[in-house]
Amino acid sequence: MCAAGSPVDFGQTIMRIASARFGPLDIDPEEVILFPEGIAGFEECRRWIFLADAENDAVAWMQCIDRPQLALAVVSPRRFVAGYQARVARRELAPLELETPHEAHVLVVMSTADGVVTLNLKAPVVINLRRRLGRQVVANGPLPIRFELAGGVATLKKTA
Repeated sequence: MCAAGSPVDFGQTIMRIASARFGPLDIDPEEVILFPEGIAGFEECRRWIFLADAENDAVAWMQCIDRPQLALAVVSPRRFVAGYQARVARRELAPLELETPHEAHVLVVMSTADGVVTLNLKAPVVINLRRRLGRQVVANGPLPIRFELAGGVATLKKTA
């Protein structure tokens, strides 16, 4: 149980959050990815963990620690869009402290509305796992914010 009704308990080596989607989660602080600027629409949400989806290996979940009711489905864009490349200015990636471009792990946020699954190819999430840093960037060029997946992805489950 979290101290004083708080959704996050920092008193232990393992953090516990009361996730709305996945229930109580025990989190190793070493697994937290810091997004110093947050992400679009959730600038105050700076600490995230990634959870595998138990039902669909193509999907992962970005679970917010600062706001435990928030979890975003993410996927590797290359799994669904052949040749996907997000061209981003170097200054956009500088805060991630990447030693080489190959250290960058790129994910895109997936959403569903009215049974249609879309990917935000314009604003990928880039992660430096070594430094535990993440940043959402805006790619140059004509990439869509709502790229519709033909046939969609298997139904998103509420499991991790």
